Amino acid sequence: MPELCLVCWALLLGLAQACPEACDCGEKYGFQIADCAYRDLEAVPPGFPANVTTLSLSANRLPALPGGAFREAPLLQSLWLAHNQIRVVAAGALAPLGHLKSLDLSHNLISDFAWADLHALHALQLLKMDSNELDFIPRDAFRSLGALRSLQLNHNRLHTLAEGTFAPLAALSHLQINDNPFDCTCGILWFKAWALATAVSIPERDNIACSSPHVLKGTPLGRLPPLPCSAPSVQLSYQPSQDGAELRPGFVLALHCDVDGQPAPQLRWHIQTPRGSVEIASPNVDADGRVLPSALAADGQPRFQAFANGSLLIPDFGKLEEGTYSCLATNELGSAESSVNVALATPGEGGEDALGRRFNGKAVEGKGCYTVDNEVQPSGPEDNVVIIYLSRAGTPEAAVVKAGGPEQRLPGLLWLAQSLLLLFLTCTCF
Repeated sequence: MPELCLVCWALLLGLAQACPEACDCGEKYGFQIADCAYRDLEAVPPGFPANVTTLSLSANRLPALPGGAFREAPLLQSLWLAHNQIRVVAAGALAPLGHLKSLDLSHNLISDFAWADLHALHALQLLKMDSNELDFIPRDAFRSLGALRSLQLNHNRLHTLAEGTFAPLAALSHLQINDNPFDCTCGILWFKAWALATAVSIPERDNIACSSPHVLKGTPLGRLPPLPCSAPSVQLSYQPSQDGAELRPGFVLALHCDVDGQPAPQLRWHIQTPRGSVEIASPNVDADGRVLPSALAADGQPRFQAFANGSLLIPDFGKLEEGTYSCLATNELGSAESSVNVALATPGEGGEDALGRRFNGKAVEGKGCYTVDNEVQPSGPEDNVVIIYLSRAGTPEAAVVKAGGPEQRLPGLLWLAQSLLLLFLTCTCF
């Protein structure tokens, strides 16, 4: 009933409205058509009849489509905008057109497109976006286009495609995506496999080719040779050097995230302590512990020092640094994460906090950590708990040692092995 009222209102309003001066409006084959092509227009003109179902604005000089550009024509089924100078399609420009079946945006300069507007176009069957400057398509761009039959993305600047981009297009029968400068790395292999297996018609396959790397330039995607690709894996370890040692206050906590994958994954640390959450893009210091220019903190030296080899150092570790330490590795094929919970306790004084009591409870139940050859290993990701027992006597350990002259920081775990009494714990990613 509301849709019927909308149609009636549109028809009545359409009869009362005049056509824009620059356009020709009328009925043809049962469709209400507004023809505004070849008029040198620099903006979408106002004054369209509300019952218009086909609008042509092709071959004008439109530079952009602002939000609400077609609010006067809610019943549009066909919208033709080819051969303009459109660079930007703003949010809200297309979203109100829920009846739209055909949309032609080809032969423009579009680089900034409100992809979320497509989520409202459930009736869309034809989408032409070829011959633009698009360099990115979000993974969920076409999630609501189950009725789409033809999609044209050829002659753009697409370098890669997110895996599953075309999965929602259940009715798709024609895809044109040739003449894009694809990077033929691990992230594009899914598309090669999909294109070889799909029943969708994909013309000009030999022109769906690699632009990089140089050794593969010009190679059709369908003939791309096997690439050495693997999703990330991580193994998080904590390494003191003596089983059962009691450490003095002020020691340096060392974690090491061993990362594997091809292409080489990017590593990040997520740290949750009583002070709050911290996100670190590794590295933030060089091999000698000097702060990288891109990671300069207000006080000069970051509280958590992340090295390029996957090590994380926390000098003067104390109760405020208790918490959960997670390393996350990501590449084109996915991501992997491993975490460890670190707690401090004092022997014989009931110093274990909630993490410690949880750890001991697991041990009584025969669960949690077990030891083999002086390695303490968790039995599952929920059991990754490290309890560090502090000595009741002694002074803080030195974080800097002298090496034949001025003070120097020993790189990574070598420095730790010489200055700390540590215990080795491996926490495997599950």
